[in-house]
Amino acid sequence: MKFSEKWLREWVDPPISTHELVAQLTGAGLEVDSVEPVAPALEGVLVGEVRSVAPHPNADRLTVCAVHIGEETPLTVVCGAANVREGLRVPVATIGARLADGSRMKRTKIRGWESLGMLCSTQELGLTELGLGEEETAGLMALPDDAPVGKPLSEYLALDDASIEIDLTPNRGDCLSVAGIAREVGVLNRCPVSAPATDEVRATLPDEFPVELQSPADCPRYVGRVIRDIDPAAKTPLWMRERLRRGGVRAIGPVVDVTNYVMLEFGQPLHAFDLDTLNEGVQVRRANPDEALLLLGGTRVTLHPDTLVIADARGPMALAGIMGGEETAVTNTTRHIFLESAFFTPKALAGQARRYTLHTDASHRFERGVDWGLQRTATERATALLLAIVGGEPGPVIEALSPSHIPQPTQVPLRASRLRRLLGVSFPSDTVLDVLTRLGMATVADDGAMDKNAWRVTPPGFRFDIALEADLIEEVARVTGYNTIPDRRPILPLTPHKASEATVSLARMRETLVARGYREAITYSFVDPDILSLIDPDAPSLVLQNPISSEMAVMRTTLLPGLLQALIHNTRRQQPRIRLFESGLVFHRQDGEPLQERVLGAIVTGGAFAEQWGMPAREVDFFDMKSDVESLLSLTGRAEDYRFVRFPDSSTHFGALHPGQGALIERGGRPMGWIGNLHPRIIRELKLTGNILVFEIKLMELESGTRPEYTPLSKFPAVRRDIAVVVDQSISSDSVQDCIRQAATGMLRNMTLFDEYRGEGIDAGKKSLAFGLLFQAASRTLQDGEIDGLVTGMMAALQDRLGAIPRV
Repeated sequence: MKFSEKWLREWVDPPISTHELVAQLTGAGLEVDSVEPVAPALEGVLVGEVRSVAPHPNADRLTVCAVHIGEETPLTVVCGAANVREGLRVPVATIGARLADGSRMKRTKIRGWESLGMLCSTQELGLTELGLGEEETAGLMALPDDAPVGKPLSEYLALDDASIEIDLTPNRGDCLSVAGIAREVGVLNRCPVSAPATDEVRATLPDEFPVELQSPADCPRYVGRVIRDIDPAAKTPLWMRERLRRGGVRAIGPVVDVTNYVMLEFGQPLHAFDLDTLNEGVQVRRANPDEALLLLGGTRVTLHPDTLVIADARGPMALAGIMGGEETAVTNTTRHIFLESAFFTPKALAGQARRYTLHTDASHRFERGVDWGLQRTATERATALLLAIVGGEPGPVIEALSPSHIPQPTQVPLRASRLRRLLGVSFPSDTVLDVLTRLGMATVADDGAMDKNAWRVTPPGFRFDIALEADLIEEVARVTGYNTIPDRRPILPLTPHKASEATVSLARMRETLVARGYREAITYSFVDPDILSLIDPDAPSLVLQNPISSEMAVMRTTLLPGLLQALIHNTRRQQPRIRLFESGLVFHRQDGEPLQERVLGAIVTGGAFAEQWGMPAREVDFFDMKSDVESLLSLTGRAEDYRFVRFPDSSTHFGALHPGQGALIERGGRPMGWIGNLHPRIIRELKLTGNILVFEIKLMELESGTRPEYTPLSKFPAVRRDIAVVVDQSISSDSVQDCIRQAATGMLRNMTLFDEYRGEGIDAGKKSLAFGLLFQAASRTLQDGEIDGLVTGMMAALQDRLGAIPRV
């Protein structure tokens, strides 16, 4: 937010210097980025009027001018500018004047004629950035005909001013205006705030233009007004152009300049349509499929169906709250206008401007929240300014309102005990109430609270950021002054905590993954809704009311969006082998309520091994990642409790995984995660290549292990037997291993799947699985007959339960 200090001081003028004002704003959380003078320091430069112009007797291109500067005797000034003329009002540097480069004006003779001053151009005064038109800066600086003769130029143009720029955080959309900054300064200095008059402008025409809210949840209030017979030749006054320039806005034309001026003044964006280009009224609705719009500047965009538009009977006229259309824009021949002032909800506009690669002053404000009660005030103010500058006949104010969709004030609890706990210092109740009252918040005692000093606070409509008790505590702290809060070291009881031996810590999981070549990533919980919908289109995500940006507008339902963006970032920097993991929260809706869950996820791509000479290079595959997951599962001491199973059906299949190369991870029949290759559709959309493997596991299931128990090593030899069985291809190796374990009667110490074969000698639809079985007893040497009996029992169980037959 950029603004003129003088403009601010017209609203509120505390007895403090510019330096003190800047420090005060920064201390209150409104960080000042820059303070720049609007013009060089000028002395002795006055507004003058050229009374006469005569040719120089000794030079063809020079003239001798008589210039009135408010004294009895006009000054004689020699001038060489082509645009000098009688009656021109122009800056005059008198003898001793200081110019922009620091030089002093001296009495000089030019071609034998004494000059007692100099008629100045914008370059000589250092005012080339001043909000002047081309005709006012060609040659001499031409001032308006009503410029007061004899008045110091710096006073007339208010050049003793500073342009202040504040780097506002996204939650402080209420300060994107002079009015908002003035409110803050008034609160901090206990000064009254004087707003300009916004009296109702009486309609002189009966003209109305129908407005229909077809999407009231997105735009619950729309205010408009017809103004006819404006003067297309009118010019924006210099004072307004200068305020716009000092606020970082370029002057365009009187109608557009007025709408921008009111936006800077009150924070309410407005838009003006050429009334003659509109057809049968205004509709506020979502775009229809395949609709397009030619924007201001000539860019044509194809509209997404969820984009809010302003339309008429023929189609869209503007991107609501973002930018107007070229075909309905006000031009230098426009005679009749329709003025729009609307309330668009932040949710409706979140991410829309960025979708079309746009960022406008209007979208910047609507995304952060605009006071829903401001539209009529802004309309009346803009109407009054337009009538004063371009004239015209106003119609009545037209208002379309959906009361059920207007944001309702919510009461936020505040407890003195909580305030003391967070800030470390107690505030008297009177101080707390005084701060909240000055901020425009209504407070009532909360008699039902356990804390004897507790209140219920209703924030004003322009404070979209006040939703929690901590927000109110922050307001008390910053208005009172963070520097007034004493520094105290926190004193907390230190209670030794003994971790359960049955719990697997996140630190151990991290160490395991790092040992297997992974690096930890830390990404935002806020993700791009477009990427999330690409990955997990059916997940009911939580949409942020006040996102940092359109690319961080929803809460993640999986760690995959952040990990994918980290992978893309590294891939673009020529990293051939990427192995990343992350632990954190994911967010869902369950029965309409938000639910958060701790998970661990990873993503890999590139080579299965780091590049080296002793092993042939190959690309990472499903079984490489499955091995990494199994190393995590083994930390619990009960790796056999976990199963990798096919997704039962398409409704349970995670959409980000390859349809045929993914699996559920189960524990005791409960789903606890998933693993697999990334879906080719996602790889194609994100312009990635190669195999990309991902997994995600609920941390709660990984953390609960078994208590380690001491088992002495057996002194007796182990015996290995290999078996091979033929089963249906639909039967997993896990099912075969479970069956073998159940038939082993405690003598089986280890089992390894060392071969899977399909092909010649095996019937179609069948596969051969070969296992290495290691038998050992704790108290004796096993006999061959015992082992043969165990293997025979296993084969019988496999045949009975799974239809397996021995492979000969």
